[in-house]
Amino acid sequence: MTLIARRLAGHLARGFVMILVVATISFFIVNNIPGDPMAARYEKLIEGGMAPEAARQAVKVLYGFQPDGSLWQQYTDFMAGLFRLDLGVSVSRPGTPVLDVLTDAAKWTVLPVLAGTLLSFLVGIILGVYAAVKRSGKLGDALSISGSLLHGVPQYVLALLVVMIFSTLLGVLPADGSVDILYEPGWNAGYLGSLVEHALLPVLTYALSAYGGWILAMKSSVVTVLGDDFILAAELRGMKRSIVFRYIARNAILPLFTMLALSLGLLLGGAVFIEKIFNYPGLGWLLIGAVNDRDYALMGGAFLLITVGTILANIVADLFYTVIDPRVRSGEEVS
Repeated sequence: MTLIARRLAGHLARGFVMILVVATISFFIVNNIPGDPMAARYEKLIEGGMAPEAARQAVKVLYGFQPDGSLWQQYTDFMAGLFRLDLGVSVSRPGTPVLDVLTDAAKWTVLPVLAGTLLSFLVGIILGVYAAVKRSGKLGDALSISGSLLHGVPQYVLALLVVMIFSTLLGVLPADGSVDILYEPGWNAGYLGSLVEHALLPVLTYALSAYGGWILAMKSSVVTVLGDDFILAAELRGMKRSIVFRYIARNAILPLFTMLALSLGLLLGGAVFIEKIFNYPGLGWLLIGAVNDRDYALMGGAFLLITVGTILANIVADLFYTVIDPRVRSGEEVS
């Protein structure tokens, strides 16, 4: 068995156990949170004019399981449903499976966060190399300061600044929503253009919030590589500066690929404050609504989905690092 296959098998086994542990912890936390979502839904139905007995039966159906049994019985029912990919029914969206709600919200989170993360990664690593190589000059100082400033500013502050500049002052981009309701959904230019237009500010905010971390990490990695013996040997042999520069960049970027994979694993978590500010219907926005509605089934499903994404990202990061780093591949053996 190859090194990659052994690592994959080990990661999958550990990931499966971790998912079960997180699901168990989420279940017991949800069951011990103050407040009863069923009681809250029951009161709302009563206020709406429904008879008490009818409201009681309706709440039990909407909640997805009978809470009258023992905690152990509820837990075994929950875990059995998990193996069937059944995360229960959303209380805030009566009759709608939690998995359907999460799937619908994830599509609004993944693409903008993915675009913003990749954009910030590309810009950050390029400028990070220059910040390290030119660290004794004004350009290096300016790049380092820009990274430190943006890295220290909270995401919601960046979001508010972006809205103020591009929506309030310049008026060139919409401040909230995911698409203009005037367009018919489908593969038409107007609808797709509106999707892109509404996504630009969230993408820009994601990119700005992550840029500082990438440029500072890349600068630190490059400075470390600059002190390695093979760089000194290359310079002493009279190699062209462009070749030496490529050696530096290739070796310095390796640790950042692991960071990139892990950050992509958090995509499903979205950015709660950013999506709230832009009223963007992703997972972050969904979580806020679930907390306000005490929709614990939806909250637990969202946490579990984020956990699965993070675990998969860890697996991809490790395997990817094994493939791109020859020092790791050198330990590969065939059984």
